[in-house]
Amino acid sequence: MIDTSNDSGSAAGRDPSAAPNLPVYSVSEISQAIKRTLEGTFEWVRVRGEISGFKRAASGHLYMSLKDRDAVIDGVCWRGVAGRLSIAPEDGMEVVASGRVTSYAGRSKYQLVIEQLELAGEGALLKLLEERKRKLAAEGLFDEARKRPLPYLPAVIGVVTSPTGAVIRDILHRLADRFPRRVLVWPVLVQGEGAAEQVAAAIQGFNALPDGGPVPRPDVLIVARGGGSLEDLWAFNEEVVVRAAAASQIPLISAVGHETDVTLIDFASDRRAPTPTAAAEMAVPVRADLIAQIDEAERRLRSAWQRGQGERRTLVEGLGRGLPHPTRLLEEKSQRLDDRVERLASAVERFLARRRERVAELAARVPHPQRQQALARERFGAVGRRFETLLLRPVKVQRELESLAALDRVLETLSYKATLRRGFTVVRKGKDVLTRAAQVGSGDILDIQFADGHVPAKASPIAGVQAPRRKITSPGGGQGSLL
Repeated sequence: MIDTSNDSGSAAGRDPSAAPNLPVYSVSEISQAIKRTLEGTFEWVRVRGEISGFKRAASGHLYMSLKDRDAVIDGVCWRGVAGRLSIAPEDGMEVVASGRVTSYAGRSKYQLVIEQLELAGEGALLKLLEERKRKLAAEGLFDEARKRPLPYLPAVIGVVTSPTGAVIRDILHRLADRFPRRVLVWPVLVQGEGAAEQVAAAIQGFNALPDGGPVPRPDVLIVARGGGSLEDLWAFNEEVVVRAAAASQIPLISAVGHETDVTLIDFASDRRAPTPTAAAEMAVPVRADLIAQIDEAERRLRSAWQRGQGERRTLVEGLGRGLPHPTRLLEEKSQRLDDRVERLASAVERFLARRRERVAELAARVPHPQRQQALARERFGAVGRRFETLLLRPVKVQRELESLAALDRVLETLSYKATLRRGFTVVRKGKDVLTRAAQVGSGDILDIQFADGHVPAKASPIAGVQAPRRKITSPGGGQGSLL
């Protein structure tokens, strides 16, 4: 027997004659019904696929598609979740997206609202890791020239790790065994969402501590985590952590995972330790070994000092054997002193004798004092006479000047200029001074000199007065006759 009740119902649903008996939905109602069905059935799913068409809207929301060989599903990640994603989405990245399936009625599309995003498979992680490594290396963050030496014996060690794991206990225990130091722990997440940001903030926070502040600034940093899978250690491959490690001014030791685990922070740090315990060994020397080294150095120093003292003692003794006895040296010097005293007394006598002879010789050459006095009187008398002459000379000069002044006054009285001042004149014709009227001819040009100047004049005949005859001078120079 075959039950056909379902078939009849289905047939009725497909029968056009039964259509009036079905409810009628509006577009919004059917869209909401589909949305409730999808969200109720796929409330939380994990979807693996390749990112395609990724874009970041101005609002901060992320839009992308997840695809495989046969299908595509749209995905959206709201702004509040996008900032907390553990990876930065890129086209071509194979990921596992976790979230809920819903519909977008505005376009009659269903989509995945992404709440978490992680890389799918170790191969994809390794590919992303290699690309990121090349990018950061090209920026010079891994250059060996940037790396700083570790301090030999740091006073304060800063540790960035989880405060509850075995890592911090191993570090503290190893430091206590080797050389106890002050340790500052900055607790952080070492795995999962937000771990990378916390690790980077811890490195930056230690570097921001001032010298001499209430919290001491570490001399060296250790960033540590225990072993795990590539996904577990991924926080130490994030750019924010790598850049913080490269920018650290405090020397930094990375100790992430086991010896075979390699993360990008290892390339940016100043030293890489295979394990957290090895990082503690790098940070401080062994105190017992240091004490042994100091003791050995002290022993060698003492031995070298003793050996040096012995060599110097031997040298001094050898030099002493080559020196004469001090008593013999004093005796010889005393004898030389007596000889010098004797020679000095004899030399003084000879010196005084030579000086006496020289004085006698000079005394014979010096004139007698009376003769010197006579010569001095003669020189003094001559000087006195010269002095007297010099004293009388101004009187004689004064007398001569007075006589010369008297003669000048007489000359002035006899001068023709004085006569001119009394009303007389001087008549000249050319350069000759005329003293008679016969010397003037009609038409002669004359110069009449008065006391206050000269006046030119021309001679003319006067009526009734016969002009004087000119004196003719013969060629022979004799005096001619008047015509």
